[in-house]
Amino acid sequence: MKSITTTALLLAICALAQGDNNWPSWRGPHANGVADQSATPPTKWDEQTNIRWKIETPGKGSASPIIWGDQLFIVTAVKTNREAKSAELPKVDPRFQTKTQPPTNFYRFEVISYDRHTGKENWRKVAAEAVPHEGHHATHSYAAGSPTTDGKRLYVSFGSFGIFAFDLEGNALWQRKLGQLHTRLGWGEAVTPVIYEDSLILNWDQESDSKLIVLDAATGKTKWQVSRDEKTSWNTPTVVKHENTVQVLINGTNRARSYNLADGSILWEVGGMTTNAIPSPLVHDGTAYFFSGYRGAAAVAVPLSARGELTEASQFKWRYNKGTPYVPTPILYDGRIYFTATNQNVMTVLDAATGKVLVDSERLPKVGSFYASPIVAGRNLYFVSREGATAVLSATASPDVISINKLGDEFDASPAAVGKTLYLRGAKYLYAIEAK
Repeated sequence: MKSITTTALLLAICALAQGDNNWPSWRGPHANGVADQSATPPTKWDEQTNIRWKIETPGKGSASPIIWGDQLFIVTAVKTNREAKSAELPKVDPRFQTKTQPPTNFYRFEVISYDRHTGKENWRKVAAEAVPHEGHHATHSYAAGSPTTDGKRLYVSFGSFGIFAFDLEGNALWQRKLGQLHTRLGWGEAVTPVIYEDSLILNWDQESDSKLIVLDAATGKTKWQVSRDEKTSWNTPTVVKHENTVQVLINGTNRARSYNLADGSILWEVGGMTTNAIPSPLVHDGTAYFFSGYRGAAAVAVPLSARGELTEASQFKWRYNKGTPYVPTPILYDGRIYFTATNQNVMTVLDAATGKVLVDSERLPKVGSFYASPIVAGRNLYFVSREGATAVLSATASPDVISINKLGDEFDASPAAVGKTLYLRGAKYLYAIEAK
């Protein structure tokens, strides 16, 4: 009995240690932007201070980096010099209004593994090479869906150009083509896969024929798919198990919904979001939280035990309609929700249980606009602005500004924090920030 107990303890210690080395999805080890307790990245840096390594990255990508063990993974789209012949150009579907122009060059859709300690490239794979059928917004890219891993396989989504699985050595395992996406005004795609046990979950929202698709993670075969009465949303699902039912939470302009992972049936739904409902849902203490902030403001807290269409105030916990985010997903930590207004540097803090305002629309100094979602590491908040400045604040009921840190790059990807290191993916460079 003693040897069994000792073995179990050692296995638990090893599992804990391995978990401390991981940031397996764009929202981290707990899918909520909160780092493990062992994460203590620096609170101060600049181009000359606390930069462990900095490397130039190929192509263009706004997807966030993820980490498993010693590997850091990114995806990118590299414009080639290969011009498409007229017969190779994708046909433009006249049903959809666009404000962007499709390219005429082929792009390489690449997956890259780096050593997270040194920045040295481990391997690089070309998942696909194609001419995109749409352009993208000036602030967007053709590699905006972040990869994810369960430690066995790396899952990568290039949307219209394929869904791919690799082992962690870069060997291709399977791939699926699920058809072309047609996004709002041709602004571009961002399908980030979510892994839960043996299911790979994809929000396939677009301007026509939107779907929720669940694939078998081992084979890529479709388990089920259901239609969604939604337009392009760009938000990533959140998965939570509550009272023995696994719920897939997805934001949306028409409805914020909870689906049963077992069969795709809708468990509950609630209206009131704005157009372009991009922020991913949050979950805490039996409650789901949805936010949207494009040309309006909306937030709602819904009990996970709810069922059916929710229309009465008594069916949800609270609503809030001021200063909610457009692109960034809020962060919930220690019973409080922190978020910024639209994409601006104006922060609000709410009590998660009641919706009570703790901080009302306070401007963060010396930072610009935000696409990246904030994270918490070492009990501090990290807000990374598009203009290269990161505001570090105390994760308290009334946050104090600890530092403002400037780098000579632009940032749309959300940060990752593992151990003593903060990882930032900029438009030009990938950074590992660590106190010396």
